[in-house]
Amino acid sequence: MQLTADERAILNGEQGETLAKVMKTMVLYGDVFGASHFVPVESEFGHIVTSFGISVMKPVYSLMDELIAGNAISSQKFTVDPRPMDFKNVPSNLLQNIAFKVMYSKQKVYEKQLQQMGLLGDDAFSCTCYMEEVGNIPEEGQVLSWAESSAVSYANSVLGARCNRNSGIIELFGSILGKVPYFGLLTPEGREATWEIDIQTNNLPEAQLLGSAIGLAVQEEVPYVSGLNRFLGDELTPEVRDYLKDFGAAAASNGSVGLYHVENLTPEAKKQGRGIIREGAKKLTIDDAYLQEIYDAYPDLWEKADAEPKLCFIGCPHLSLDQLHSWKEKIARQLRVAGKKKVAIPTVLCAAKPVLDVFEKRAAAKALKQMGVTFTSICPLMYMNNPLCSKMPVITSSNKLRTYTSAHYLKESELLARITGGK
Repeated sequence: MQLTADERAILNGEQGETLAKVMKTMVLYGDVFGASHFVPVESEFGHIVTSFGISVMKPVYSLMDELIAGNAISSQKFTVDPRPMDFKNVPSNLLQNIAFKVMYSKQKVYEKQLQQMGLLGDDAFSCTCYMEEVGNIPEEGQVLSWAESSAVSYANSVLGARCNRNSGIIELFGSILGKVPYFGLLTPEGREATWEIDIQTNNLPEAQLLGSAIGLAVQEEVPYVSGLNRFLGDELTPEVRDYLKDFGAAAASNGSVGLYHVENLTPEAKKQGRGIIREGAKKLTIDDAYLQEIYDAYPDLWEKADAEPKLCFIGCPHLSLDQLHSWKEKIARQLRVAGKKKVAIPTVLCAAKPVLDVFEKRAAAKALKQMGVTFTSICPLMYMNNPLCSKMPVITSSNKLRTYTSAHYLKESELLARITGGK
């Protein structure tokens, strides 16, 4: 990498040994990926993916202590991924609670370190930091230093910001330096589509299933998706943004998609049209049969395939305010069909605390509670990492949660039927 005089001075230790180590790490990181130079981080806030104080993560806590002692703190305030525990709102038994407390025994210590490093606030914990209520919304074209896969996908694709799929800690180092290596999705050529995906379904595909299918096909490459705007229209309405949020999360976790373009809809696809597709791009047509084949191929990780579900998680990534209202309507409607008043399976809706703070003041929240539904701001993935919880038969509408845990993904209609007591 070509360094400026100021960057070389940091590398040579003129601003302290700790910052020199950070710079050296980022130079090596840039060299690995063929970066030519550094570019400034332009977003107002950063975002950190590592939010959980798991006891085995000792190197991270030692690193944080060294950074704080060396005054190598973040140059920008940052949000963080969700917390791992909520004993009040997420069902768990005594043994599971003991396991949680042992697993995440460093949570309070780690959160104090995060505060010293530049945490935006006590409620700044969400994988959907870009929600209006949370307030970490990058502008189009801004360079970011993030790592959370679904947030990177959303920022790149829906907001038109520029961010690589960094790893945890690397994203923090970018915020400390205020600059990141220039390569990959930061470059014009790195944002060109290398796949053309033609959607030929009869109806709007479920976002989580379509994202899964595309992620599995293209892996870390950039897809250009046509045919979706037949169902979504040509404007990024709140409903469309929510769809793309879930679609992108599935593509990022079932593959490694950090950027996608949707014809006539996402910012760069609107501006550049099909000119953003690289010559020689691979092609794939997705129809209803293709999606059903993907769905049928998901592995069964339950100890007993015919077990009755004990818990349902909805909201990975975290739900928006509109989605919370939408799930209230869908659950209420399905309960009426089933002739029931309460859900048959404990059901937990996950959203950022600032989003839940707004929602819980509304009548819809009260109605959901009367149906037996609870709300939480935790990460359901962190819940499922508890070995005593991973053995439970859990169902979900999240393809990301399915990918990383033993939870079963169900299509929305099937999920609603199960949680309301249907077959």
